[in-house]
Amino acid sequence: MREHGVSRGVAVRAYGVLRQEGLAEPAPGERWRVVRSGDQVDRRPLDQRLADVIAADGLDVGEAFPSASVLAERFGVSRPTVTKALDRLEAAGVLANSGQGRVRTVRAVPTREERT
Repeated sequence: MREHGVSRGVAVRAYGVLRQEGLAEPAPGERWRVVRSGDQVDRRPLDQRLADVIAADGLDVGEAFPSASVLAERFGVSRPTVTKALDRLEAAGVLANSGQGRVRTVRAVPTREERT
């Protein structure tokens, strides 16, 4: 909104029009997403996409997992959204957290079946 100098109401109405035309869709945890023709959009929940980071970055058990801030920028979502997804991965036993302000580490490398 700041980038284009419009109010929130104008942006919401614009996304409404784009949604009616099939060019935008609501995305859980990401508000709205513009759909560009030819783009492949990963519609899986964020925690599943974050689990794929382990394989994509070649992380092993015990290695540091990227920070919430880095992941928020990488996936284009807010830091609190990433934190909630990381908490779900911790509950699933994929990540270990040593406490507030500490680095999360990989506890288990999920297999392909566990990630889907």
